[in-house]
Amino acid sequence: MAESVRRPGLDAQGFIEREGSLARVPDVFRPVVTAARDRLLDLFGSRLHSAYLYGSIPRGTARVGRSDLDLLVALRDEPADADRAATRTLGEALDGEFPQIDGVGTLLYGRARLLSEPERYDLGWFVACLCTPLLGDDLAEYLPRYRPDSLLARETNGDLALLLPRWRERIAAAEDSERARRPLVRFMSRHLVRTGFTLVMPRWNGWTSDLREMAGAFGAYYPQRAARLRQAAEYGHEPVGDPDVLRSYVDDLGPWLAGEYARVHGVKAPRPDPPG
Repeated sequence: MAESVRRPGLDAQGFIEREGSLARVPDVFRPVVTAARDRLLDLFGSRLHSAYLYGSIPRGTARVGRSDLDLLVALRDEPADADRAATRTLGEALDGEFPQIDGVGTLLYGRARLLSEPERYDLGWFVACLCTPLLGDDLAEYLPRYRPDSLLARETNGDLALLLPRWRERIAAAEDSERARRPLVRFMSRHLVRTGFTLVMPRWNGWTSDLREMAGAFGAYYPQRAARLRQAAEYGHEPVGDPDVLRSYVDDLGPWLAGEYARVHGVKAPRPDPPG
């Protein structure tokens, strides 16, 4: 049962408010956003349905030289491998040209997939609540309002058990260097903190994208694991290239969290493609 305490991130009716806006983009990042917008138009032309920013840049919390540029692109048709390759090339070009960002991550989907029934409480929620419109018609107009309930928790992060084998493969395949491991630590730390937060989200009854606040909310319900998730939140901001950290994620914290998640919320419904 959700608590009666009024938490951040919700409107007066208890729905999750959309976070971020173009007005919050810091001035130093505006040239990057403009270049991304223009080049996406050049790359996809009439096939482009819409494009969005998400993450720290539209929230106004990005750090110069430390934060990445996060994009979601919706095509009118389903993307092909060539589209994904072209998107990666575009991201690499932006990353090399603009020193104020540290990497570019782009999610690429077809409009039908984003609006499909299986994705309504996963990708659909992501677009409607966590993405800031940059180009085209906003798909949020075709999606429902969302509450921080168990259904949303299950369908967003209820697949951690399926992800862990893939994570182990990525760790084993990574170059044996601190530089190569740091991005993995950052990615997995953020994913585990967000999963820990959505585990308790229905009880906490609110929404936040702040990793430290997420870890704090989790710790109120799982004090025995609180220190581990607080440390993961710090690594999400300042990653280390320690192989022991990665091992602890896939051998201890990750399996425990996956099991507890399944016990509390159940397992995410299958999707047409495997998790990554």
